[in-house]
Parts: sequence; C-alpha cells; structure tokens
Amino acid sequence: MQTILVCDDDELLVELLNHRLVGRGFQVLVANDGGAAVQQAIERRPDAIVLDMMMPVLDGQQVLRRLRADAATATIPVIMLTARRQERDIVSALELGADDYLVKPFIPEELMSRLTRLLAARR
Repeated sequence: MQTILVCDDDELLVELLNHRLVGRGFQVLVANDGGAAVQQAIERRPDAIVLDMMMPVLDGQQVLRRLRADAATATIPVIMLTARRQERDIVSALELGADDYLVKPFIPEELMSRLTRLLAARR
C-alpha cells in the first residue's frame, strides 16, 4: 500500500483528501504544520507528498527546500496544493523541486490523476 503525506492546516481539506485517498487504496499521513511535515517525511518516507504553501511553523517553500536538501527525502514526489496563484509563487515552487502545482479551489479528481501519474512515473 502506498503512503501519501498530506500537509495542510485546513482540517476540512485534510478530511476531504483523506477520504479520497483512502478510497483509492492509499494510506494517509497528515501534518498540520510545516515542521511536522518535514519530520514525518524524514521518519516515514511517504511515496508522495501533497503540500500547502501557507502553513504555520514552516511554509511550503521552506518545507520543500528541506526535503530536497536531504538525501532521504530528495526524490519523494511533491504536489503543491495551494491558494497562491501568482506566477512567481508557481515558478518558485517548481524551481525548488515541486513536481506539480495545483491552485485551490481545485478539482479533487484532477489531483488524484496527477498523483497517480507521478507515482507511476516513479516506479
């Protein structure tokens, strides 16, 4: 069973993603702040990460920098899922190593398709 780490401080969104991902056969880990996201990624080594840009403790860019700088987490696929839609935010996240970028509000099935594609490419 593949594991997805969902990093977001919005409880309703986390609940929605958990429901969708579990329904697709994934195990779900949750981090409600950036510090917990880095810690769980290092300790649990999920198969992929869905990461919000705006979170407490560490923001999504700080989390992404730390993940990409650590050999243990550098290759984990990361999809940014955020309300930040400005060009500089998108380009910055992609330059830091995000594998994909989706803007909220989003289509849940689109996220599932993108996640499935990233995981298939990693095999």
